[in-house]
Amino acid sequence: MQLLKNIKKGSPGWFLLTAVIIVLLLIPNFNIIINLFGEAGENWEHVKNYLLINYFQNSLILVLASGFLTAFLGAVLAWIIAAYDFPGRDFLSWGLILPLAIPPYIGAYVYQGMFSYTGVLQTFLRNSFELSLNQSYFDFMNLRGAIFIYTIFLFPYVFLMTKAFLAKQSASLLESSRLLGKSDSTIFLKIILPLSRGAVVAGSSLVMMEVLNDYGVVKYFGISTFTTAIFKSWFGMGDLATSVRLALMAMLVIFVLLFAEKMLRGGRKYSYSTSNIRPLSRRKLEGSKKIMAQLFSYGVFFFAFLLPTVQLIYWSFLSRGGELMETLYFGLTSFLTGGGAAVLILTGAVIVATTARMSSGFISNLLARITILGYSIPGAVIAVGILLFMLQLDQVFAFLQSGFGIEANIVLSSTLLMLIFAYTVRFMGIAFNSVNSGYEKIGENYFEAARTLGKGVTETFFKVDLPMLKPALMSGFLLVFIEIMKELPLTMILRPFNFDTLATKAFEYASDEMIYRAADLSLLLILFSAVAIYLITHRRKRREK
Repeated sequence: MQLLKNIKKGSPGWFLLTAVIIVLLLIPNFNIIINLFGEAGENWEHVKNYLLINYFQNSLILVLASGFLTAFLGAVLAWIIAAYDFPGRDFLSWGLILPLAIPPYIGAYVYQGMFSYTGVLQTFLRNSFELSLNQSYFDFMNLRGAIFIYTIFLFPYVFLMTKAFLAKQSASLLESSRLLGKSDSTIFLKIILPLSRGAVVAGSSLVMMEVLNDYGVVKYFGISTFTTAIFKSWFGMGDLATSVRLALMAMLVIFVLLFAEKMLRGGRKYSYSTSNIRPLSRRKLEGSKKIMAQLFSYGVFFFAFLLPTVQLIYWSFLSRGGELMETLYFGLTSFLTGGGAAVLILTGAVIVATTARMSSGFISNLLARITILGYSIPGAVIAVGILLFMLQLDQVFAFLQSGFGIEANIVLSSTLLMLIFAYTVRFMGIAFNSVNSGYEKIGENYFEAARTLGKGVTETFFKVDLPMLKPALMSGFLLVFIEIMKELPLTMILRPFNFDTLATKAFEYASDEMIYRAADLSLLLILFSAVAIYLITHRRKRREK
């Protein structure tokens, strides 16, 4: 009944398009659940009896350790940038976001290359100091090394959310605490952390989702997790039944993490008793405190972005430019694929967000939860669900062609369409959040005024809403574009034959120990991502001013 009221308020066309999009977003999950009831082979019995516990342990250790360390590192850096003023602070406020431009799997092979026996570090120590080195001290390809990689390259998720939250806090909180004689460390631990708990937990939960989704780092380091197990079952053994069951196990881990995140956020809310709120004023640091803040902040920036980038530039120089035309070809392929998919995803997000805006609170919340579901599920899991769906469609087309004598060789499971479909399912939530936040900023006054003047929903959208949504649409496009450029598991599983992106080719070269060729492709990938991050942060700064 409520849905009929919403249709009368809005437009049937918008609701119909939204229904189609929602069904497509849910297909991978339904396919995994439906195929779960199929017959399991002896491979699954072996995995269940001997390997499943190891997958759980490794995945859990990586997820929890990375989540905790990124929460600490991101919260401390956000507090330093938001509360203090020191030389270089303006640069670090966006420079500390740049590690997101480096995919963790690229960081993994860069650090392994630097720490290896022939790497820069050990070579320097041997040649300069004639040291006989114990190789166990430089063993990077283990759980500890993977946790370091995830922490150093994914902490910006926590940093961004916590910094944005702290920027909205009242200066009176700090002033009152300091008047009571509390030290800065006490203020941070007893006041700032409890207040920003929701932002910190939200950021660290994104990190944990990324860790569980990752394939490149754990594959390169030889660590068995659910993602590597899904790849091994599908590519190594051709066993779809085992892949489906492992995908379901990964989904269960995700749901447990989401439930834990909700519990950790809690139901506490903080509000001010007055509307006269002064924003947080930064305190100028002097002496040793200034030096410590600079050393810590720039140290993180050095290890998380500058050092890996410089090492890649050095390797690229050693390759003498490598195959320049090949690098540009994969760069163009990635750019066109990422840009085209991002436009398609953003279009779908606009349709769903506009429908949610016209809907009741319940339907609006339901649409929001469904759109972000894909980002909460590892890419390998989505790939299995979509692959099952496309194979089923191929069977339907084959039946129609043979039954009705249609002379058309329609095969979807080996085309670029399948990969773009997977990108849509996984990254629709990012685009939806950007568009939805844009709608929240412009409000409904203009929309209601246009409707009162007799304008239709579609006409109102193109003439009123769309011009005001441009900043949100640009941010959404850039965010989705960055994620698609860096995506590895989905692309590795679902790419068409003889199709590669910068991410997949760089990973293949690194896996084959062709580190110099991987450097060229990685630098171009980092350049694309860094430019997009720069555009997002500086557009937001201009809007805030």
